[in-house]
Amino acid sequence: MNNLGGFFDAPRKQAELEKLEHQISEPDFWNDSEAAQKIVQQRSRLEKALAQQENFETAISDAEVLIEFAEADENSLNELDTLVNRLEKEVSLAETQSLLSGETDANNAICSIQSGAGGTDAQDWAQMLLRMYLRWAERKGFKVEIIDEQTGSEAGIKSATFRVEGEYAYGLLANEAGVHRLVRISPFNSGGSRETSFASMFVSPEIDENIEVEINDKDLRIDTYRSTGAGGQHVNTTDSAVRITHLPTNIVVTCQNQRSQIQNRAVAMQVLRSKLYELELEKRRADNADLEAAKQDISFGSQIRNYVLHPYRLVKDTRTKFEVSDVEAVLDGDIDDFIKEFLIFKKGG
Repeated sequence: MNNLGGFFDAPRKQAELEKLEHQISEPDFWNDSEAAQKIVQQRSRLEKALAQQENFETAISDAEVLIEFAEADENSLNELDTLVNRLEKEVSLAETQSLLSGETDANNAICSIQSGAGGTDAQDWAQMLLRMYLRWAERKGFKVEIIDEQTGSEAGIKSATFRVEGEYAYGLLANEAGVHRLVRISPFNSGGSRETSFASMFVSPEIDENIEVEINDKDLRIDTYRSTGAGGQHVNTTDSAVRITHLPTNIVVTCQNQRSQIQNRAVAMQVLRSKLYELELEKRRADNADLEAAKQDISFGSQIRNYVLHPYRLVKDTRTKFEVSDVEAVLDGDIDDFIKEFLIFKKGG
């Protein structure tokens, strides 16, 4: 657990911060805006880490005082319990963040969910999966924007693309990329048979304008069509929705939830840039087996996690073997333990 020790190494972080402050104070610091932006972001992360360390030390001091009075004072005991519970959650979060060190881990995330094998059941499962991640983001205090959503023919969704804004959103959600498998009694089958459904999750880091991604106009096919989603003054009245196909990679992105075609096109281009950047990252990490699940067919044998509602109740990650029996809690967004276990697994346990 040396990486956790590194996270709480306040003297080292203070020294790093002072070094960055010296760089930022140089007259020619902003000559290279891209490099300068990275340093400023690194300073911000160090400042937050040091503030977190100070908060931990303050909380521990408060706990020591409360312990002295807890035996004789019920109010102090209750306050101590509340403080310990809060500290446990904050330390667990700090441990998880200490496992995130990738270049884009601190970025926002752009996620896409796609229904797979299983027909209407799979489309319903894709919508359940979308709700799970939206609830998770809500629990984290992250902001979510639905960029595009294609409804299913009978129920659920065929696909959805959404943006998650929050610190380390990409680093956390990148571990969820892959195929998710659901086993349950089908609510769409009158015979009450057990069905297996699949849906996939793809995740890209949102990149800012300082990161260059070369996109040639001749490589793009841009189509417009009438929006089909609910809401918005232009929905079903103008061809405001935009679909962009990147011909060399066959990556397709769509956006229909903005107010105008110009806004939809701008958002779609941002999503395309992020997906192309993630594709380049995947090429660099081609030897990393952790990414293979995201590249496989959305069908049996390629899943990263199984969600079983019948004949027993269990959610199990096929990579780490971590499992929980409270399926309802998981589907309601309680997936932090799965994310943390996989981060530890990637670091070699």
